[in-house]
Amino acid sequence: MRNPGAQKDVSISQGVRVMFYMMKPNETSFETVEEVPDYVEKATPFFISLMLLELIVSWIHKGKPPGRLDDALTSLSAGVLSRLPSLFFRSIELTSYIYVWENYRVCSLPWDSPWTWYLTFLGVDFGYYWFHRMAHEVNIMWAGHQTHHSSEDYNLSTALRQSVLQIYTSWIFYCPLALFVPPSVYAVHSQFNLLYQFWIHTEVINNLGPLELILNTPSHHRVHHGRNRYCIDKNYAGTLIIWDRIFGTFEAENEKVVYGLTHPINTFEPFKVQFHHLLYIWTTFWATPGFFNKFSVIFKGPGWGPGKPRLGLIEEIPEVTGKEIAFSSPASQMLKIYAVVQFALMLAFYEETFANKATASQFTLLLRICFIILTLTSIGFLMDQRQGVKNAFLPFLFHFFH
Repeated sequence: MRNPGAQKDVSISQGVRVMFYMMKPNETSFETVEEVPDYVEKATPFFISLMLLELIVSWIHKGKPPGRLDDALTSLSAGVLSRLPSLFFRSIELTSYIYVWENYRVCSLPWDSPWTWYLTFLGVDFGYYWFHRMAHEVNIMWAGHQTHHSSEDYNLSTALRQSVLQIYTSWIFYCPLALFVPPSVYAVHSQFNLLYQFWIHTEVINNLGPLELILNTPSHHRVHHGRNRYCIDKNYAGTLIIWDRIFGTFEAENEKVVYGLTHPINTFEPFKVQFHHLLYIWTTFWATPGFFNKFSVIFKGPGWGPGKPRLGLIEEIPEVTGKEIAFSSPASQMLKIYAVVQFALMLAFYEETFANKATASQFTLLLRICFIILTLTSIGFLMDQRQGVKNAFLPFLFHFFH
């Protein structure tokens, strides 16, 4: 019998609670995948609201914003890019999950049982831990995940700095659940697990007391984003920090964390942010002699080299001095404001595109995607002050495609 509490619309109360994984089984249980709301897409107003709240709190307590405008724009741009493929395709995570469920399931747990709901919560979080850990320990997977770590700030906008590539490897780690958990239950928790991780990307929350023992918190995740030696390959948790405690990858926050990649990329161009490590793998692959060494370039850690341990040598990671200066755009303040206006126009266009994707032709969607990519690329060029970039035509393009 269908759960009367299940609904496709997401109320404001539910939208807020979704961000903190505070939903109940009886309001988030659905019989079919088609009934499951797109919680991630509906979360945009809550992302913006929480970022504004973080800005206010940071101004009150620290007298400054939680980050830099150029870095925040780059993070938001990455988030937009990561969502564009879903205009054409169902998520590969969900598609592969449904395939395994329909062809290889061992048993079918009841979709409307609280026990199934809580078991899936644990299963998805456990799968995320191992995906996340492998994304740091396998070079070709790191090529996707490094995008998220490339920000040298740590604030709520950093949470949105998502990879276009990551989803093409993460699906593997959730397929075992498809042997017995219905796809509709998995579709709910895969979104909740992702959304929970938004609010922990902040420096305005310090310590949460006893919750630090069980949950992934801002303090724990700050360590994960650090490039200090003590932070490397630590705290992979999604929602529960217990997995790191069990498998020996937990590290508490102590000395001040310096954020970003161990070798900063010093750019705001969205395609470099997304794909620069793939180019590095390509050049390293051909420069490394021997078949097994070439194989290792792809499948061992990002720090591996011939004669080194699988994950490389910790002493080769640059020491943090505390005097590091984050890469900043040389653009003028007025040019940055102009970029923000362009981004805001693009974001409205992006939201409308998703709202009307069911009625738009594929050619129209393709044109809209091209406009979005063009806008984001132009903003990145402006922030980097790349020569020869002219952005004045973007408002015209907005009205043309609109």
